[in-house]
This record gives sequence, C-alpha cells and structure tokens, in this order.
Amino acid sequence: MKIEIHEAVWLDERQQFTLAELAELSQLPEAELRALIDCAVLAPLDPEAAEARFGTDCLTIARTALRLRNDFDLEPGGLALALSLLGRIRDLEAQLRALRARMPRGLET
Repeated sequence: MKIEIHEAVWLDERQQFTLAELAELSQLPEAELRALIDCAVLAPLDPEAAEARFGTDCLTIARTALRLRNDFDLEPGGLALALSLLGRIRDLEAQLRALRARMPRGLET
C-alpha cells in the first residue's frame, strides 16, 4: 500500500469555517456536506446562527468522509453510518483510556 500526502493544513482549535470553506478544504461538495449535516454527522457550532460555522473537528470528519467515500465508494447514508460508528469507537476508546488511567498500578492489562 502506498500512502501519498497531497495537502497538509495546520489547524488551530479556535478556527472556524463556513460551509464553502469546509467544502474547499475537505474537497467534498457542499451537497455531500449538507447530507452529513442532515444525518447529524457534522454539526455547526451555533445551529441558530444565520451563517453556519464549523470547527476543526468537522474538517477532520469531512476529510475522513472523503477518504471513506473514495476508498469504499459509499453513498451518503453508508458514509454517515460509517462516520457515526468511527466516532463511537473514538468515544469508547477515550473512556477506556480514562478508566485505565484511574486503575491502580499493576492491574491494567
């Protein structure tokens, strides 16, 4: 397997992106990003704002979505499911790390 890096973006947690900027940086069309928003995979920082703005976590999710779509030829529904499951796995792994950190020395496996 050959891995190529085409573009690197330095992210700051405080950065915010419009939908158009998110589409440009993620290389996903706005229509596909809207489908991910409708499936609650991506969420604007303030859902009530006149213009939706997205955090850096959404850019990371959108780039992952692009790779999944390209590698596995997923339709929007399958893409949303895969991204939701990956997010759940990340959450569970974080919980497991936190629990292991609280265990007394010598008991972790």
